[in-house]
Amino acid sequence: MTDQGVRIDGNTLRLPGGVAVRFVRTLRLPESGTHPLPPGLGEFPVRRVADFPDTVPEQWRARGGVMLPVYLREAMWLSFGGTVEPAALQVGVGKVCAVSGKPWSDRLSRKPQNYLVLPRQPWLDGINSGKGTVRQFVAVPLGLGATVEGQVTGEETWGGVQLQSFPLREGKLAEWREEERRRTERRRTSMAAGGYGAALPMAAAAPGGPVPVGAPAGGARPAAAMGLGVGGSMRQEVYRDDRPLEDWAEEPAGRVFVHLVTPPEWRRITGEAPPPSPVDRAEYTRAGLPWYDYYDQDAEDLAPTDTLEGVKPVGDWLGDDQEPWQDPAPHQVKPLKDAPGKPVEDGDW
Repeated sequence: MTDQGVRIDGNTLRLPGGVAVRFVRTLRLPESGTHPLPPGLGEFPVRRVADFPDTVPEQWRARGGVMLPVYLREAMWLSFGGTVEPAALQVGVGKVCAVSGKPWSDRLSRKPQNYLVLPRQPWLDGINSGKGTVRQFVAVPLGLGATVEGQVTGEETWGGVQLQSFPLREGKLAEWREEERRRTERRRTSMAAGGYGAALPMAAAAPGGPVPVGAPAGGARPAAAMGLGVGGSMRQEVYRDDRPLEDWAEEPAGRVFVHLVTPPEWRRITGEAPPPSPVDRAEYTRAGLPWYDYYDQDAEDLAPTDTLEGVKPVGDWLGDDQEPWQDPAPHQVKPLKDAPGKPVEDGDW
């Protein structure tokens, strides 16, 4: 298998085509009701599996990719800030598509759509489970049946998170770049004439150097102990692609397997201290800190599939959430946008 150019830059995964993905710690929502977007509370540390060959499980070495530490029932979201050029990104949870609920595929599909459109989609907090809503990503052990993978497939074999990026076809990308060049010239002309113009996109940080590719994985059950289930519902749209499917490349430019590690395992494998325990959401809200609401008036929400609408929250397996809850005051919900490294080795998976 060839090196497909996935790299770590700090805690950011950079996939070919200019796709940047960060895993962000956040407040876990109550499993009833629909809520604003919770805040980001710092990045999860991300490390390459290849850097710890003597301490990671054998299956992980074969599969390659990266790992990050996460607590039981801790919530996370995926940030795509830093992605500049158009890209299609597939997100799998235990090799179940988080957008369509269909099995993992190395091809893009529109019936149903099985990918996100970047940079229009700024982040993803959970599975596409309702009209204009998602259910939050929450870490849970394999073996209980509580993961999205377990509920959709009836098995818990893979765990973790899978990412796969597709650029525009060469001709379409050249057209987009030419149009961006013209837009940039128009902005500069407007600014020189005293107009306001718009900020130019920031360039991506330089990635790290190359690393070798992993060996095939074989058919053994992977050793990953954690996967993603779902928690509470929040107001977030998953945007429909308005480009023809034929505009995208037929094959992925890069992919990466993200292993989820319990804090004790993280310390054993890496020798590093895991992040502190998750922040208590009630204390956060009582402190008057902000929640968020994001809306793009020019984009169309992608309807959920029956498969993902039926996924149950992890509380059905782990018991009710006993944390006290206080709704944020209206002034705490901040509107956003429109008003209301190194290469990562790959293996077989």
